[in-house]
Amino acid sequence: MLFNINVIWPLWRRIFRKQNSLTQACLPVSHRTLKFIFNIFFVFACSAACVAQSADTLRHKYLPTGLRIGTDVLSIVRSYAGEKFDGWEVNADVDFYKYYLAVDYGSWSRHLTLPTGNYENDGTYFRVGADVNFLAKDPDRNMVFLGLRYGQSSFSEHLNYESTDVNYGILQHELVNSNMTGRWGEVTTGLRVNLWKGLGMGYTVRLKFMPRTQGGGELVPYEIPGYGLAANKIYWGFNYQIFWRIPFRK
Repeated sequence: MLFNINVIWPLWRRIFRKQNSLTQACLPVSHRTLKFIFNIFFVFACSAACVAQSADTLRHKYLPTGLRIGTDVLSIVRSYAGEKFDGWEVNADVDFYKYYLAVDYGSWSRHLTLPTGNYENDGTYFRVGADVNFLAKDPDRNMVFLGLRYGQSSFSEHLNYESTDVNYGILQHELVNSNMTGRWGEVTTGLRVNLWKGLGMGYTVRLKFMPRTQGGGELVPYEIPGYGLAANKIYWGFNYQIFWRIPFRK
């Protein structure tokens, strides 16, 4: 059988025209779909980039810029001023933008002479808390702050005194509290001023409250190292401090 192209060609032309018309009809739909997909992808990419940039900026903003270490000058002065007090205190804080993590550690001992005896205590204490700096954008890292502290101390107390008995005369008494624990809270405020390079000075005012003691013996707790008189439910404290700041970054 001979192949007659004149018979097949008209049929092929009709099929080709239908196929071409279908292709042309589908092209606008495909173009709109691709454009829609591209727009979604573009918006998603821009959003992801913005979120990543914001996260990097936020992370950089809250990275610590330095560590500040200092000591309480008043504790040193009191130790040599004949107040029968011996103690020292070190302070440290690190910044997270306008928030500062603060830690204090100190030693405290006192000797009091009573009319018929003497009282002694000895212990260590620490405080931990946070401050909010209201001068966060100050280039010199100066501070006007408000904060909170939790304080705890470990200490012992010793009381010797005399009494007179009609039958036995003068009697010696000894009362001891050992392995005592004291706890309290504080609201703090104050300022820090940069003087030269990393050297700074400042003060801290402390409103101490809710003292609690645990342990002890026959003696009612008299004084809590780091806090003050145990009988005072509210107690004021004041520190005048000198600091040196160690920078991590600008």
